[in-house]
Amino acid sequence: MVVVGESGEGRTLTANARMYAPNAEAAAAWRALFDWVSAFSGVPLLVLDHPFPAPMEELWSRDDLGAAFMCGWPFVRAGSRHRIVAAPVPAAARYGGRVEYRTDFVVRAESAIHRLEDSFDGRLAFTVDHSHSGYNAPRHHLLRFRRADRQTLYAATVGPCITPRRVLDAVLDGSADVAPLDGYTLDLMLRHDPELGKRIRIVASTDPAPMPPLVASPSVPDETVEALRAAFLASGEAPALTAVREALALAGFAVTDPADYAVTERWAAEALAAGYPAPA
Repeated sequence: MVVVGESGEGRTLTANARMYAPNAEAAAAWRALFDWVSAFSGVPLLVLDHPFPAPMEELWSRDDLGAAFMCGWPFVRAGSRHRIVAAPVPAAARYGGRVEYRTDFVVRAESAIHRLEDSFDGRLAFTVDHSHSGYNAPRHHLLRFRRADRQTLYAATVGPCITPRRVLDAVLDGSADVAPLDGYTLDLMLRHDPELGKRIRIVASTDPAPMPPLVASPSVPDETVEALRAAFLASGEAPALTAVREALALAGFAVTDPADYAVTERWAAEALAAGYPAPA
């Protein structure tokens, strides 16, 4: 595809769903969805894999993003400059059709941990320190358990594990006793690996936060963003995508306001003000 202008108009843009592609089945479903959105919108999209260990920050800094998942906390910390295209609405009943997700604290099924408090003095795994679901949200949740005589809750932390799969593996292989996991990612893992549900348990969940959005680069023109947005919104009702939505545990898409994600930075500020710089 020939680039028409530096503004981003008329060129092929990239799409990426690494944040929510924890297995091959989900990755294939996102690719099918992106292909449909590209055809419906008339915006050429090239699906970019950007697999681990490539840093997510490198992806988010590209100037040719058309629809890439971006964690809400880095979105705010980057100045909310990226263009929000749409955000997924998870199909799980606990979300009630809202554009939100939670972080689940996960332990091994055979563990003696039945409440989050039972995990204290054990080993806590985490993904990476710029993640909301894998770092900021669990830190905010754990803040309520700290006391003057107990500033640190865990004997050790395990990480950065970087990806949800690796943080879950740390629990399953015994390297960690508990780990925070993006609830929508966990839905996708369980959708395609039902046996996983027999190996883990959820002992606590954080307060909800807005779902990470699919974003375009700041320079992408309004009309391109609007065309992509209309396509994602339409994908929630498209009969041709029924199987894709089922594979993605997805009810559809909605449009979020950039201001919605300010809650992530508020949670971070509360933890720092309390002298709790890291979940520990």
